[in-house]
Amino acid sequence: MATVAVKATAYCLNYASEIGLRYGTTPYQEYAAHPDSQFLKDLAAAAKPYEFAARYAPNLTYIGAMSTAELEAYPKPCLENLAAQVTRFGKYGEIMPEDEFLGLLDICDVFDLIWLEKSFAAATREKLAKHPLLTEAQLKLLEAGHEQAAIEAEAADNHALPLFINGVLVGCCRRGHDVDENLSAHVLLENLASKAGAVLSLMHLIKNAGLTPADIDFVVDCSEEAAGDINQRGGGNMAKAIAESAGCANASGFDLRAFCAAPVAAILASSGMVASGIRKNVAVVSGGSIPKLYMNAREHVKKNVPPMECCMGCFAVLLTPDDGASPVIRLDAVGKHSVGAGASPQAVTAALVFEPLQAAGLKFTDIDKYAPEMHDPEVTVPAGAGNVPEANFKMIAALAVMKGQLEKAAIPAFVKERGLHGFAPTQGHIPSGVPFLGHAIDAMQTGQLGRAMIIGKGSLFLGRLTNLADGASFIVEKPGLGAAAQESVSRSDVEAVILDVLGDLAKKLKE
Repeated sequence: MATVAVKATAYCLNYASEIGLRYGTTPYQEYAAHPDSQFLKDLAAAAKPYEFAARYAPNLTYIGAMSTAELEAYPKPCLENLAAQVTRFGKYGEIMPEDEFLGLLDICDVFDLIWLEKSFAAATREKLAKHPLLTEAQLKLLEAGHEQAAIEAEAADNHALPLFINGVLVGCCRRGHDVDENLSAHVLLENLASKAGAVLSLMHLIKNAGLTPADIDFVVDCSEEAAGDINQRGGGNMAKAIAESAGCANASGFDLRAFCAAPVAAILASSGMVASGIRKNVAVVSGGSIPKLYMNAREHVKKNVPPMECCMGCFAVLLTPDDGASPVIRLDAVGKHSVGAGASPQAVTAALVFEPLQAAGLKFTDIDKYAPEMHDPEVTVPAGAGNVPEANFKMIAALAVMKGQLEKAAIPAFVKERGLHGFAPTQGHIPSGVPFLGHAIDAMQTGQLGRAMIIGKGSLFLGRLTNLADGASFIVEKPGLGAAAQESVSRSDVEAVILDVLGDLAKKLKE
């Protein structure tokens, strides 16, 4: 039975409130239609500073500064019960301030697209020089900066997007072509931000795994952005660009796109490469999405709820051959949402949960924790989308009842024991199960968890090419359990059995 080890994980948030206020899709479209709207004024007034985001319990859980059990017990609502102290770094990664993120954008820019104002560039260089992961070689890539007047002219005359900190112009993102909309400043800013976030997570992953950048031999990017020009829209390769900026000189890579299901699909594709022996150390990475910043802010502002869609979420996962000590992904029980599976919630849940459990010979109660879409409910409930994780857990429990594996009266206990409080930012692809993987690995290594199921779903209909949804899932379990506990059969064992059979056959022929 094929298994692949999950060696390490990393999760980071890039605080990007000012970018979001101007270039998140909801504010951006409002600026285009109604530049003087009251909504834009109210949103800017309601936006919370970095210190607020770095004291918000779901954000701290995302970067590993707080466990999922601690979040469960944390006083709710979290928005009204901020942590006592600002926390930047957690076990898995960090919450990077926006000024440093703009500096990282410039470091990851190899086509002189990002211009920073001279004094801002100098101040940011001093801050980034203290970062525990950035190397001298990377810091040398941060430009000396440009005059304020040059940046203003680039924005006014050449369609560059201005960049602000605390309302002050500190830089711009330039366009890459004068007529190709795929290389407009807006698209390039989205791509650079996604790349920079993924680079940050990949560096944290390498540190968390105790490796060097040279140890990574393949990178798979599963973000929502698509890099290309007019001749090959979305042609890629974001992954190799990420590997380059992270210093992974021995790595190659490719991109995988599947809307919100992409992270799970990318982990499965990468697991196949590792299990087959094609690759050894594969990093699955994803940067965040600028368009999703303040996506639901209109409802938040209307209901006087702090607009917390101010952080871009990113992550990285390292997959290696099964070493007998690390938690493993089982490749004999993978969930998929096939074309003919049906689009109802029940059909999707059956395809992604029941069918892989059945293939593995497991029951619903053999999974200790389920991790479907892990959206933060304090963001989605005011926006009218409801408590997304809870709805998924109830659907899983209801299906277990239908399959005769759970009593109806036991649904609340099932949801409480095997569910999770949502903590992921509303970044489209980011919440789909994968944020819990780091916490699951930790719990398995301490014996607190046996199995978890990671579930990703995708809205393919958004591309206007099909009405189908999509999804994928996998089971991860602690070493020594289930698939990992099965006795391995070596070549010598097989040869011994064959010789015994042949010996018995020879005796019978002589008789």
